Amino acid sequence: MSMPALRSLLPALVFTAIYAAISLNVSNSYYQLVLTLVPVWAVFGLSWNLLSGYTGLISFGHAAFFGIGAYATALGQIYFDLSPWLLIPIAALLGGVAGLLIGYPTFRLQGHYFALAMLAYPLAILYVFEWLGFQEITLPIKRDNPIAYMQFGDPRLYTLLALAMMLATILLTRLVERSRFGMALLAIKQNEAAAEAAGINTLAWKLRAISLSGAIAGAIGAFYAVVLLVVTPQSVFGMLVSAQALTVAMFGGVGTVWGPVIGSAILIPLAETLNAEAGSRFPGIQGVIFGLAIVCVILVAPEGLFWKLRDLYRKRFAPKAGDAQRAPMPTASITTLQREPRQRPASEDIVLEVQNLSRSFGGLKAVQDVSFKLHKNEILGIIGPNGAGKTTVFNLLNGFLRPDRGKVLIDGRDMSGQKPHAICEAGIGRTFQVMRPFPRMSILDNVVVGAYVAAKSDAQARQLAAHAVSRVGLSAVAGRLAGELSTKELRLMELARALAGQPRILLLDEALAGLGHGEADEVVAVIQQLARDGMTIAIIEHTMQAMVRLVDSFLVLDHGAVITEGEPEAVTRDSRVIEAYLGKKWVAHAPH
Repeated sequence: MSMPALRSLLPALVFTAIYAAISLNVSNSYYQLVLTLVPVWAVFGLSWNLLSGYTGLISFGHAAFFGIGAYATALGQIYFDLSPWLLIPIAALLGGVAGLLIGYPTFRLQGHYFALAMLAYPLAILYVFEWLGFQEITLPIKRDNPIAYMQFGDPRLYTLLALAMMLATILLTRLVERSRFGMALLAIKQNEAAAEAAGINTLAWKLRAISLSGAIAGAIGAFYAVVLLVVTPQSVFGMLVSAQALTVAMFGGVGTVWGPVIGSAILIPLAETLNAEAGSRFPGIQGVIFGLAIVCVILVAPEGLFWKLRDLYRKRFAPKAGDAQRAPMPTASITTLQREPRQRPASEDIVLEVQNLSRSFGGLKAVQDVSFKLHKNEILGIIGPNGAGKTTVFNLLNGFLRPDRGKVLIDGRDMSGQKPHAICEAGIGRTFQVMRPFPRMSILDNVVVGAYVAAKSDAQARQLAAHAVSRVGLSAVAGRLAGELSTKELRLMELARALAGQPRILLLDEALAGLGHGEADEVVAVIQQLARDGMTIAIIEHTMQAMVRLVDSFLVLDHGAVITEGEPEAVTRDSRVIEAYLGKKWVAHAPH
């Protein structure tokens, strides 16, 4: 493990050591139980966070994995006389398998539909176990060999074991955070469409996340059963169980390893103490505490205490990036841009061929029998009035829409209807008309996500990303968060993210939209440099002054159909093009 990774784990090691020292000096058995439950619920919160915190898909059903682990341990000990030392790994395996079985159908849903679907699983399993007659299971006492069955006379040993599981989970989460796994999940959370376009197989990564999350939840559920020695369906599958995982993570901060730990350290002692003191007079006081915690978080720190405190620290102490830190950009005036000769002019090799591509939405024919060829090193401009179907064509080319008919041939291979990540792997990079940054990630990390499709290792991904950032002139500000960038910087960052995947074809969707005159000059200069380097580009843009000097040929769409194509000089004088843009009354004034 690298030195930065070890340094990042130092706070967790210090916290664990201090917590262990405190627990070793507590003799009261109830307080010792509370001290054990804090890391138990922290681990459960970390398991929830690994899925929901990093992907943004809120799960109300993590009790399903927790309860499977608890019952696996209880039933395994009763019916097979197995040791918890063996049953806890088995419970983790069962939790991971359950994650796969639950995730595959449920990931077809999004937003609140996903959350509600997840809620159904633990409730259904709860009723199954009640129907099977497992309303209350007591683990057998093993007085002859207690250590082998994890039945310690000193309750402090349970706390130490729980701390060891928490530290291992923190380490695992840290490894995930700093790897391709974690970057993929964060990208999915912040913009799933952009992640797919960058080459991330979002379904595969979400399935990995829920499997690992389920495994951790199953393992800690198994340990929870060993600590309490009694398992009931309501105590391990009930709604409050899922709510506790969600609450400790949201209270402390989602999407960070410290969130569930902070939330558990504050909320569990408070809820358990109030339940012990006032539970008989106020049944359900624990649920009230967790409900109030969520309300307070929503009002004061919507992303949790960790992010609130971190943002306050950044505002007060972090140096502000000024304009002086920004890298100088190549500049040119659109009115003076010249079609400079490229090192590798367009060849006769066809890298992308579209044949009779069509797509309708209800009765609207958005794209009608569109056909064209894109040659290697060519720059093709796709133009047309608003609503002509230009972006729909791009969405069909890189998999966000499935065509009703027609083919998209990449190097002769039919890729029509493939997922965006598969299209990206085939060599097509994409930017968007409406920018899709990952706002909580730095410029470099945004671009690293795009590099993973071409990189064999994390180190190589960072090298490719750094080179792409340099090509667009953002190296000096590569550490800035995407959420703090100007429109021009976001446009350049998206371009760098597409370049980092080493594409053979770039699809640029209105790369100059929202830019001022001078900013547009800078972005055009970058695109021109890519053209001189031999990049094959298809570009949608409304700024005709730049387009006629940039592209080799035009494809003109109107009402979803091709009305003409050819070299810029001929297309801009075509009466059909002038009519499509300006109306019939302008046709008479068209130059001949």
